[in-house]
Amino acid sequence: MDKNFIVNEENRLDKFLASKIDASRNQIEQLIKKEYVKIDGKTVSKTSYKLKKNQSIDVHFPQAELNPTKDENFVRESLKDKDVEIIYEDDHILVVNKPYNLTVHDAPSVKDATLVDWLKLKKISLSTISGEERHGIVHRLDKGTSGVMVVAKSNEAHLGLSRQLEDKSMGRYYLAIMDMPLKENIIVEKPIGRNVNNRLKMSIEENGRNAKSAFSKIALSDNEKFELIAAKLYTGRTHQIRVHLSSMNRHILGDNLYGFKGELNKINRFYLHAYYLYLTHPITNKQMSFKANLPKDINEFLNKNFQKENIDDKLNESYIINSFNTSI
Repeated sequence: MDKNFIVNEENRLDKFLASKIDASRNQIEQLIKKEYVKIDGKTVSKTSYKLKKNQSIDVHFPQAELNPTKDENFVRESLKDKDVEIIYEDDHILVVNKPYNLTVHDAPSVKDATLVDWLKLKKISLSTISGEERHGIVHRLDKGTSGVMVVAKSNEAHLGLSRQLEDKSMGRYYLAIMDMPLKENIIVEKPIGRNVNNRLKMSIEENGRNAKSAFSKIALSDNEKFELIAAKLYTGRTHQIRVHLSSMNRHILGDNLYGFKGELNKINRFYLHAYYLYLTHPITNKQMSFKANLPKDINEFLNKNFQKENIDDKLNESYIINSFNTSI
């Protein structure tokens, strides 16, 4: 996919392209730095290049390609206990239910195979805009969080989904089980930044980035100690749900990093699941929604500690969505 633009007034290259292309600032910078942009036929790799009126700009979007995987035996061994369910797939997007304990893409600290490695192993064509480590990844989930994710299979789809992520027309609803019920449905708007005392954690920081979350009460456990809640994010900060709950002295079961104290020997991860995703198909413009079934361990906990009939009725997508529309 190639596009051509004519400059109508003096501007910086990156700012001009940002006004013409539905892509994030980082994606535009990558296109320029990787020499996919030409000005009057000459390749330019400087994002701050000063444009002049009537110059011609050609932008090349590289074809999605499959880069070499890590050692196949290592990847297969690392992924053997991690079942990635494909919820939906077409030529442009792939929607999956990511299991917990699976990192989405590579980073210096990541030792095991990632979701990107799984995608490559399955020989699924992926967008290339976000670079080698993040092939196809438009948004992510923490390693310990399970649930629904959309992956871009083409660069055109990646651009469209990124635009929706920025303008909030694409989003997710999460489910979590907490150690103490909420007093009421609530919106939390507190800035989040890296914790100065523990680099593994995020925390409420006065100079952090703006973060806004909504929490809705769904069901109480039989002993009224635990509560199933739904969460909706208005921003996408690292560990946002966990940090905002911790700021109210509420903790997701198993989340000892953010203050959960309990029978940790019985819970080997924190109970947070991305349940429902809504988006507009980036190519067909069709409104779409997808549900990621709850994993076995969360289901078993709910069946053991909550009234099953009550839970089944309230795990309906419409009920969850309406709980935010009518009471927050």
